[in-house]
Amino acid sequence: MDKNMDEKLETTLWNIQQRNLGEPEFIQAVKEVFGSIGPVLAKFPKFTEQKIIERICEPERQVIFRVPWQDDRGEVQINRGFRVQFNSALGPFKGGLRFHPSVNLSIVKFLGFEQIFKNALTGMPIGGGKGGSDFDPKGRSDNEVMRFCQSFMIELSRHLGEYTDVPAGDVGVGKREVGYLFGQYKRISNRYESGVLTGKGLSYGGALVRTEATGYGLGYFVQEMLASRGESLEGKTCLVSGAGNVAIYAIEKVTQLGGKVVACSDSKGVVYDEAGIDLPTLKRIKEVERLPIESYCQSRKQSHYQAGGNLWEIKCDVALPCATQNELTGKDAEALLRGGCIAVAEGANMPTTPEGIEKFINSGIAYAPGKAANAGGVATSALEMQQNASRDAWSFEFTEKKLAHIMKDIHDRCLNTAEEFGVPGNYAQGANIEAFMRVADAMQSLGLI
Repeated sequence: MDKNMDEKLETTLWNIQQRNLGEPEFIQAVKEVFGSIGPVLAKFPKFTEQKIIERICEPERQVIFRVPWQDDRGEVQINRGFRVQFNSALGPFKGGLRFHPSVNLSIVKFLGFEQIFKNALTGMPIGGGKGGSDFDPKGRSDNEVMRFCQSFMIELSRHLGEYTDVPAGDVGVGKREVGYLFGQYKRISNRYESGVLTGKGLSYGGALVRTEATGYGLGYFVQEMLASRGESLEGKTCLVSGAGNVAIYAIEKVTQLGGKVVACSDSKGVVYDEAGIDLPTLKRIKEVERLPIESYCQSRKQSHYQAGGNLWEIKCDVALPCATQNELTGKDAEALLRGGCIAVAEGANMPTTPEGIEKFINSGIAYAPGKAANAGGVATSALEMQQNASRDAWSFEFTEKKLAHIMKDIHDRCLNTAEEFGVPGNYAQGANIEAFMRVADAMQSLGLI
């Protein structure tokens, strides 16, 4: 039996595993939550009686569909599309679309399950869902991406709506892809339903700060974590894995708050710059030229590149995994702790393995799970929905101020809930308990549906 899991949950977990064979990422996400909520079930036995746990682990709807499209050579390509509408107790399904070769049902369900709790923590009226495809936009022309997105939306559109399901971007889905998806939805539906997709361009209903939101929110969360321990980001040496949207804007906000990010990475290797990562160079390479991170060293001669290197072996005060799931292992956690790391906050979804999480929590350092620390992205998506509903457009400063307030609120509620349930300083358990109670209470109120 898992020593962190309430005995009553063991049978429930076994049943869920049998119903979802071959879905390791999803089961990992379920186990992580189950390891936290035992005290809630002891305090509120009605949740067990009404099978809230079993219901929350079963998506309301799962859609899998074929996506046929034609490449620039005239060759027919076939991909697979997914949308898992997991839980709408708090509001319409809300969660991104991921276009990446690794996407399968297990990945989408794990992301959707996490999204339920992440969205609950924001305090916004949004449920949890996720979707995507095994299509890889890398190396594809704009026309190929457009044709794929249009074919994808033909099927997906019948499941969407601003009061039903509101997707956004994720890995492989940026403003270009969202634009093509929204254009096709508008064409099919014959409605300018701005609130049906978030992460849109500013010229057609997008929100300022949405691009920066996940990374900025992560920076604000880390700032609050350190402040709760009498520390600050000022002068701290930081590591950020990844070099995509989340990583870039996490680096930007951490730098603004006084930290120094000395290393980042991509799927091919690690760049180390002792003077601090130069943001204009990084943005040009990754956002404009779309080149490997190795190109950074051509502009910053004092920096070093290591092909296939391990970012987590570099000494730091703060570590921010912002790349992908299960990127930070138990051995990596040990390396960070040896190097003097005092805080870890997840910018990606479930980037730390269970072994790594256990080592961080046992060591007593500040560790924040992605469902809390990276919730700034979906929170700002909900703010975009607000602006679309009111036909309004807020300033950058106004929107960022709202984001900072939301992240502080998430931080404080996770910390207070952990204290209330006898695990002071445990953000992982505090986040899971707080989010679960919000969703469970709503599900109970809505009856057996």
